[in-house]
Amino acid sequence: MFDLHSRSVRLIMVLAGTAGLLACGSLDNASNRIVGLVTPYKVDVVQGNFVSSEQAAMLKPGIARPQVLDILGTPLLTSVFHADRWEYVFTLKRQGLPSQMRKLAVLFKGEEVDRIETEPMPSEADFVASLDSGRSTRKVPVLELSEESLKLLPVPAKKPEAAPLPALPASYPPLESAPR
Repeated sequence: MFDLHSRSVRLIMVLAGTAGLLACGSLDNASNRIVGLVTPYKVDVVQGNFVSSEQAAMLKPGIARPQVLDILGTPLLTSVFHADRWEYVFTLKRQGLPSQMRKLAVLFKGEEVDRIETEPMPSEADFVASLDSGRSTRKVPVLELSEESLKLLPVPAKKPEAAPLPALPASYPPLESAPR
């Protein structure tokens, strides 16, 4: 009888342990499902120099390095070994969208542009529109008063005139003390 009792206790212990382990596994799966529903906010990451198609169109062979700096700004990549090559790289990483990368290289011969290696660049308007793509497009209200509304506004009271400032002194005392 004692043997039957110890076997049943062991069986209950094994079943309780197995149930506990199974519960942990289902709890883990449940927590993974909850975490899968809640996603953290990821900030849009913009790195590098954005070069618009309008800026790229201004680049022509024969213009000087300072003019390129005026048009495009400081290059993102320059090399001591390739001093005649300036690289402008731009990346945009947004949550839920594939990352974008644009490259433009300006190659110099001496102090003048020899050639430009570029891929198609978006216009400035297209780029700004792509940044606003996730936002709601509500109509912006007109912030102007009509002539009738202007007439209904109270007339602002005139401010009293400020007292005149005192005259400046003819001379100031010395800043340093006299030598002894």
